[in-house]
Amino acid sequence: MVQEQPVRVERRLSAILAADVVGYSRLMHDNEEVTHTKLTTLLTEAVHPAIAEHRGRIVKNTGDGILAEFPSAVEAVRAAVRFQIRVEELTIGDAEDSRIAFRVGVNIGDVIIEAHDIFGDGVNIAARLETIAEPGGICISLSAYDHVRGKVGVEFADMGGQSLKNIARPVRAFAVVWEEQSPATQGALAKSDTASAPHLSIVVLPFTNLSGDREQEYFVDGVTETLTTDLSRISGAFVIARNTAFTFKDKALDVRKLRRELNVRYVLEGSVQRSGNRLRVNVQLVDADTGNHLWAERFDKPVADLFDMQDEIVSRLANALDAELITAEARRAECSLRPDAMDLVFQGSSWFNKGQTPGCLTRARSFFEKALVLDPENIEAMVGLARVETSLGASFMTDDYSARLAAAETAIMRVLSVAPNHALAHLTLGYTQIFTKRAAQGIAECEQALALDRNLARAHALIGFAKFFLGRGAETETHINEAFRLSPRDTNAARWMAHVGFAKAQLGADDEAVVWMRRGLDANPNHSFAHFPLGAVLAWVGELDQARATVRAGLALDPSFTISRFRAHLPSDNPIFLAVHERLVEGMRLAGVPEG
Repeated sequence: MVQEQPVRVERRLSAILAADVVGYSRLMHDNEEVTHTKLTTLLTEAVHPAIAEHRGRIVKNTGDGILAEFPSAVEAVRAAVRFQIRVEELTIGDAEDSRIAFRVGVNIGDVIIEAHDIFGDGVNIAARLETIAEPGGICISLSAYDHVRGKVGVEFADMGGQSLKNIARPVRAFAVVWEEQSPATQGALAKSDTASAPHLSIVVLPFTNLSGDREQEYFVDGVTETLTTDLSRISGAFVIARNTAFTFKDKALDVRKLRRELNVRYVLEGSVQRSGNRLRVNVQLVDADTGNHLWAERFDKPVADLFDMQDEIVSRLANALDAELITAEARRAECSLRPDAMDLVFQGSSWFNKGQTPGCLTRARSFFEKALVLDPENIEAMVGLARVETSLGASFMTDDYSARLAAAETAIMRVLSVAPNHALAHLTLGYTQIFTKRAAQGIAECEQALALDRNLARAHALIGFAKFFLGRGAETETHINEAFRLSPRDTNAARWMAHVGFAKAQLGADDEAVVWMRRGLDANPNHSFAHFPLGAVLAWVGELDQARATVRAGLALDPSFTISRFRAHLPSDNPIFLAVHERLVEGMRLAGVPEG
């Protein structure tokens, strides 16, 4: 007799959010239809979108509430903050006795997973915390608080140990502190000392020389000073002047006091140490409001020419910080009750950086468009919108690519008419030109962008891709390598690797093309178009099963992609380019890309 194996119970650590409507039975008794309609509206316009945006999964609806699961406590609390604010906005004009308000509880726990439900003490604690929250409020457990403290843009009040129904031990709880302690009437986040600090405001503190060698002081100060200058080139950045920053040299500092004194959101600090023939540089980006470290990097290299090393270190830091500061500003904006145009720009830029898919780009465009509604002359929003249109047109995500690229070029020319030294605008113009059979002009615009911002690694990469369109794929890799030297972890790294893959395909190095294209998708699998040329090249080398699987993954990200769309958009008339383009078409056909 064969002994049956016990059924394996699936468990995982999750952040659980429980929410319900305060006084739901009374509201339904007073007016069933109106209450039902209002609740449906709040769920569809506030609660469900916030949960989806923060990667939550609604496990079940409970009539007057919901149970949701998130991959992290940070995402769960951000979702709760977002929908509580939105619910307040949507109900502000309602009479007090008929106004719908939610209470929310959040906990982290090890839960049992079933197809349509989750179970365990972690769920029960979240549900009990919700019952002690104030109307319009959020109550979280200590386990959740340890993960979210300083990361979600709100403050918490310690409620101490709470005896919860059917929970054996007291649970230490924390409540979100809203402005004037009244979320039901104010619906605003707690005031922050940095509320008035400019967007992207940062001070670069003098780096510390750990070498014990005073001769190294010139190099250390040079890194600090050059980085201060180069960060000023980031669009919209407010950087404290070098002379002010150097008054804090060799002083023990409290970043929160520094925040109040300089009115900045971020502090960059670092150290340099030379040991024998190696040089080590440590850098940390600190949130001036909380003192929390947002990002850290370490360079450890053999000593060459110190000034060459200084340039490389500064370039890498400037590129990395550009992306990190956008992410940090976008997180702040998510918790803003009334985001201004720049808050929306940063959220759009953050979505743009997440991946080159129709979904990410559509989200990015929506934020840039909202920013322009608030401020029709906002340069950064115009550039962001032009970048989205260029990416949609150049990455074969739409059939009206010509209209997209034309709209992008019109918008960016308007920007350059009022901001002729905007490096990213020149780069975007170059992008539109390269993909509309004007590669030589596009290269010139990229070179102009580099003249304005020497750290613009994307300009080097785009020049390399333009060489591919000109039939000069042998030159592409050199330009891409320079881009990686300046920004080795760039958000565009996946695209750059794909560029080299295209160039290798043009040169007939099919195996190398596969390697580069695969590396690109490993770096960012959300680059939807990159799946299709990789599928084509895999088909060339006889890996048909892998080719078809790769194409299926690409179609999951962009179901509208077809061979006819790819063939219709020819960004170059160069015969060498046209030959590899047609060969890619045949490979895509073998790999299962729809004809369209």
